Amino acid sequence: MAIGRFFSIAYRNLVRNGRRTTLTALAVALGLVVVMAMSSMIDGMLTSMLADNIRMSTGHLQVRAASYDEDKASLLSKDMLEDSAAWAAQAEAISEVKSAAPVLWSGGLLSTSQESIGVQIVGIDMEDAFHQPIRDGIVAGEYLQNDDRGLILVGNVLARQMGIAVGQRVSIAASDANGNGQEGVFTVAGLVDTGFPSIDQNRVIMPLAQAQSFSGVGDRFSSLIVMLNNEGDTAVTTAKFTTPDTQVLTWENLNKLLLESVGNGIFFYYILYGIVFLAVAVLIANTLLMSVFARAQEIGILASLGMNRRQIILLFLIEGILLALLGIVIGLALGLGVVAYMTYVGFSFPPEVASLVEGFAMGTTIKGGFAPVQFAILSLMLLVIVSLVSLYPASIAAKMEPVEALHAL
Repeated sequence: MAIGRFFSIAYRNLVRNGRRTTLTALAVALGLVVVMAMSSMIDGMLTSMLADNIRMSTGHLQVRAASYDEDKASLLSKDMLEDSAAWAAQAEAISEVKSAAPVLWSGGLLSTSQESIGVQIVGIDMEDAFHQPIRDGIVAGEYLQNDDRGLILVGNVLARQMGIAVGQRVSIAASDANGNGQEGVFTVAGLVDTGFPSIDQNRVIMPLAQAQSFSGVGDRFSSLIVMLNNEGDTAVTTAKFTTPDTQVLTWENLNKLLLESVGNGIFFYYILYGIVFLAVAVLIANTLLMSVFARAQEIGILASLGMNRRQIILLFLIEGILLALLGIVIGLALGLGVVAYMTYVGFSFPPEVASLVEGFAMGTTIKGGFAPVQFAILSLMLLVIVSLVSLYPASIAAKMEPVEALHAL
């Protein structure tokens, strides 16, 4: 029998049982929509987190002293670079570099009359383009200038937590470069909401010169954050900064934990997708199994007319495949609509939730990602699983004896 004949018989049976076919196809479609939405959410969230981390925190490259350890935020002269203006000018003279921002990191204790909390003290070049998100994020008060003294910016999340208002005087206690404790009183000039509570909730920002003076490090700084015009120039630019006295960290090094999380998570994501697809496949298998018993006489007739067991298996397998294909087409149409909404609108949640994610730039709105290759893989994965599961009812039909099947009803 020609293969086209099998498709014709399978198609007629699906049409003949239109309601059952429609409900089963919708179940397949729903399963595909669910995994497409999950895939879009995961892809979009991780992609945006990486891009935001680079834009808000790490840059494409960071140049540091060879002995500098970020976890210790050392203020020792041997662990720091010297002459921030010269380093920035040298970096920005390189054609691949978009901006170069010297930054000084240290730790301290921010105190009001009511409470105290540990914070990161960040000294920055207030005019550098890399810090534009801070400038744009001023929600109260004013941005600072490089020559301002005695003034700081506080994250809006941190300010709400401690009840700090613009114009309020607060105390900052920290250790200087010699390990001696010191305390300074500063006026809060502005509150910053960059849209990333995980960043805003634990840092105090001041001009680089003031941070250097407060820490007693002279003209030294912790790291030079470099943004490139093209991410593909990372390797070339890294070589231009590499010296025996420096270490150059690329955006891959600086976001290693996030990248590893993506790589390790893919395996578990596909296990989750497989579970959803398996549930859909079992539904199709059940539908085909019901069809086998309902069409026992028809199977007996086909067998008596010379259709062998392999051909009967093929017939029911084709029915399963057609059901899956119909569901996949519907699922792709619905799923792309859901993905479009997630990509362009996204889902918002309270800042308190975003602030729980420490170490990453996670905003208060999560948007999906459009990944056509991923969606094609998921569709193929669904088709394969359904086809394999369809073999079970097909084998049941093939084992029916013609005589018994003819007398089944």
